[in-house]
Amino acid sequence: MSIGLKFSLLLSLFLPLLSAAQEAIKPRSSPLAVVSARYKDTYLKITYSQPHKKERLIFGGIVPYGQIWRTGDNEATEITTTRDILVNNTSLKAGTYSLFTIPEKDSWTIILNSEQGLWGAYNYNPKLDIFRFNVASQLLQGAVYEPFSITIDQKNEKAEIILSWDSVQVRIPIQFNEPKP
Repeated sequence: MSIGLKFSLLLSLFLPLLSAAQEAIKPRSSPLAVVSARYKDTYLKITYSQPHKKERLIFGGIVPYGQIWRTGDNEATEITTTRDILVNNTSLKAGTYSLFTIPEKDSWTIILNSEQGLWGAYNYNPKLDIFRFNVASQLLQGAVYEPFSITIDQKNEKAEIILSWDSVQVRIPIQFNEPKP
């Protein structure tokens, strides 16, 4: 077998691998984001993907009212806490949970679910809900969030998880518990 033929054969084997590797490192259209907060010995981390508005109708459009939403894009949003915290005055044990929401025009249902590693909300199982509660949503005047954003506004042991996208914002109250002796 000639060197040219060997090279061609080797190249034909290598090119599909190169193409697959390039596809694997291609950046996502909804990039991964992480936000965190800490109070004493308690650490809170939220991992999510950030879809962008791109001149689309968001709520009541690509995110329909009254339907379960993964609260971001790609994998379901996950919340991890290293110690027990209060979420909307309800105790949440240390661990990792999926965050789902059901947006409506004036309020959202917030859902913490024990299943992890889900792609979207396609296999969401309500039997694995830890708890649900409703919070008011607010329409922001003069502000538009192009990417879906989660922030944590912390004041000592009290904080709010803030979900913002387009001109809508939702606030989820949390409280870090005092460390147990």
